[in-house]
Order: sequence, then structure tokens, then C-alpha cells
Amino acid sequence: RVTGQQQEINNLMQRKNAVAEENTRLKNEFSTLNQKFKDESQELKDTEECAQKKEEQNRLVIKNLEEENKGLNTCCADLLSDLKKLRKQEAQWKTEKSGNDARIKNLEMNLAEAREQIKNLCSMCSNLSSQIAVKQEELFQKVCDV
Repeated sequence: RVTGQQQEINNLMQRKNAVAEENTRLKNEFSTLNQKFKDESQELKDTEECAQKKEEQNRLVIKNLEEENKGLNTCCADLLSDLKKLRKQEAQWKTEKSGNDARIKNLEMNLAEAREQIKNLCSMCSNLSSQIAVKQEELFQKVCDV
């Protein structure tokens, strides 16, 4: 009976040792997992902080881009307004140029007519000068005859 109890005690001691080893192994595994959990929790926290910073930077970039876009839209509106004014001015100048071109053409025609008249008058003057010279010669002859 003592041997049976001793055997049972030995079995229980072996089981106790096995349980103690398992407990130690589980504690080590728990410790490892707990450290891994802490590390990953810290990594997650760091990642979240980084994401928040990035999000804030992105908000600032978006805000700056929106302001820049607003300025560019204003600039575009001003440029379009200027372009509209310049196109109106161009149309006015084209109208004025067309009128001026017509006036120039009329003046050139008038100038050509005036040149033709001057040419005719010069020819008439030359003829009259010749006639005067002939008459003066005749007059001189008559004076001499008298």
C-alpha cells in the first residue's frame, strides 16, 4: 500500500512538475505575447499619430490649394474681363481702320485727280507762255515798225 501511495505521489509530483513547466512555458509565452502586444500597441499609437499629422498636413495643403485656386480664379476672371475689353477695342479699331482705309482711298483718288489737273494746268501754262512769247515778239515787231 505504501508503494502504491508512493507511486501515486511520484505520479502527482511528475504531474506537478509537468504542470509547473507548462505554467512556466505559458508564463513565458504570455510575457512574450504581452511584450509583442505592447510593441504593436505602441506601433499602432505611433501610426495613428503619424496619420493624424499627415491628415492635418493634408488639410493645410488643401486649404492652401483652395486659397490659391480662389486667387487663380479671380486672376482668370480678371484676364477674361481684360480679354473681353480688348476684343471690343479690337472691333472698334477694325471699324475705325476700315473707315480710315476708305478715306485714304478717297484721298488718294482726289490726289490723283489733283495731279492730273496740275499736269493739265501746267500744260496750259506752257501753251499760254508760248503764246505770250509769240505775242510779245509780234508786239515788239509792231513797235519797231511804228
